[in-house]
Amino acid sequence: MMEIGFIGTGVMGNSLVKHLLNAGHDVAIYTRTAKKAENLVAMGAELKESPKEVAQYAQVLFTMVGYPTDVEEVYFGNNGILGHAKAGAVLIDLTTSKPELAERIYEAAAQNGLKALDAPVSGGDIGAQKGTLSIMVGGDEETFNEALPLFELLGENIVFQGAAGAGQHTKMCNQITIASNMIGVCESLIYAKKAGLDPEQVLRSISSGAAGSWSLSNLAPRMIKGDFAPGFYIKHFIKDMKIAAEEADRMDLDLPGLKLSLSMYEELAASGHSESGTQALIHYYWK
Repeated sequence: MMEIGFIGTGVMGNSLVKHLLNAGHDVAIYTRTAKKAENLVAMGAELKESPKEVAQYAQVLFTMVGYPTDVEEVYFGNNGILGHAKAGAVLIDLTTSKPELAERIYEAAAQNGLKALDAPVSGGDIGAQKGTLSIMVGGDEETFNEALPLFELLGENIVFQGAAGAGQHTKMCNQITIASNMIGVCESLIYAKKAGLDPEQVLRSISSGAAGSWSLSNLAPRMIKGDFAPGFYIKHFIKDMKIAAEEADRMDLDLPGLKLSLSMYEELAASGHSESGTQALIHYYWK
């Protein structure tokens, strides 16, 4: 058993805390909306009043918050982690954030006798619930090996990518791939409908072939059913694509597929869909 901290118990974080509790660990949590964590408290998690209190408690501390500004506040703020964590604690940021920020956290952690990993995940709400996430890790390999038994409670495809920031860069590769793929999934379904086909039957044929993808298997059925509940919010996907676009510009890369997807999702958000799941991109074609 370990004393584990977890900051951010939203759609995915809630499920991840359950895995840690079910494995027998003592878990202290902090979330800005305490009501969202009531189920975790009922399972035995201890609700703290600030990131500072979680940091003072935990041997290993996970963070999974919304935006890079939230990450910065949680780590560097007056009541944040870096000024209050236990000596030798391992800090693991699961948020999809900026590579440069991951590097700053790593450096500040080292100066304070702490260890830090950037470990963004992929797999959405389903992967979090099942404990089958892909986890992309940057930092020191020794720290990665130390944290691996905990990662294995949360995911299946866990890969050490390199130095601090490498996990975040890998997640940008993931999001760039998804960005164009989501357009293809939507256009395929719209084509099927216009051709008079049964979209569910079409999925039976194409999901396991060369066109197969996670989005096609998991999100296309939600599109067909009209289920736009967020496994991953559009507003957060826009945040991720903007980070990827900024990094691409910094590296003098032109990524037209990424830019097109970003513009489409921004249009959806402006029309009131920012709180929907990414599968709501199909609305773009229903205009």
